[in-house]
Amino acid sequence: MASASEIKVRINSVSETKKVTDAMYMISSVKMRKAKTEIENVRPYFNALREEIGELLHYIPENKNRYYQILDNDGIQGRALLLITSDKGLNGNYNHMAIRAAEERIRKYPDTLLFIIGEYGRQYFTHKKANIAPDFKYAASFPTTSMAQRICNDLLDYYNSDRVDEIDIIYTHYLAGRPILCKEHCLLPFNQTGFYDSNDFEISFGKEFLPDPETVLNEIAPSYLTGFIYSALVDSYCSEQEARMTAMHTAGTNADEMLKKLKKEYNSIRQAAITREMTEITSGTKALLAKHRKKAKEDRAKV
Repeated sequence: MASASEIKVRINSVSETKKVTDAMYMISSVKMRKAKTEIENVRPYFNALREEIGELLHYIPENKNRYYQILDNDGIQGRALLLITSDKGLNGNYNHMAIRAAEERIRKYPDTLLFIIGEYGRQYFTHKKANIAPDFKYAASFPTTSMAQRICNDLLDYYNSDRVDEIDIIYTHYLAGRPILCKEHCLLPFNQTGFYDSNDFEISFGKEFLPDPETVLNEIAPSYLTGFIYSALVDSYCSEQEARMTAMHTAGTNADEMLKKLKKEYNSIRQAAITREMTEITSGTKALLAKHRKKAKEDRAKV
């Protein structure tokens, strides 16, 4: 059984740990609110861009642009996967869900080239000796539109040079207060049906494209891809912070319960020690009184 001093040390250790978990909870809360505000500010632009692409595809549905040509599985020569994880742990099963989804994808297509965002996933798949794209190293923290644009450019370099024919993405969709949900989506080539419903537009004649439809589609595709990647980055970042908040809240609750048990045990040991000391004092007092009475009796007998 631990001594009172050992329990006291453990109480102090748990109390300090709880301070850290409470601080991490507050920091994650602030980060999540900031990220949500930023994406709400830019989302209207990318939604309008998506609608514009839908309108363009409505007028030129039979285009042969490389960004909109869906290939059969037999025609795909190279597949790539953009995986979004976090830079750190302590966020419950956030990383494990994304990694598990990526591993299922790799089992299906073993030659998949991985573009990994986040140090956690990068270290995991490096240890697994997976096929990871070199010189693609992006942190998951504090996503920005400029970061999404650089990622988009890197992916397009591979796609436009025919090193890959299809690029998918696995990210974590943010749902406040709900379980973690991983989503898988095809980034390139674009699925035309995902941009518009044929009933959304009225037929119009005389629509002009300057300089030509091919150029317009080529110019607008990277912008939309950047927007989608940025949205996925912020979605995943918010999910990470939500998962960390949940983990830290659980850790704080467990720490409170542990502190109650330790304090109860500490008080019990202290009470036992006090009782023992009082018993020893009482016993000592009785022994002294008995000795004093015996000596007094002997003195009277001598007289």
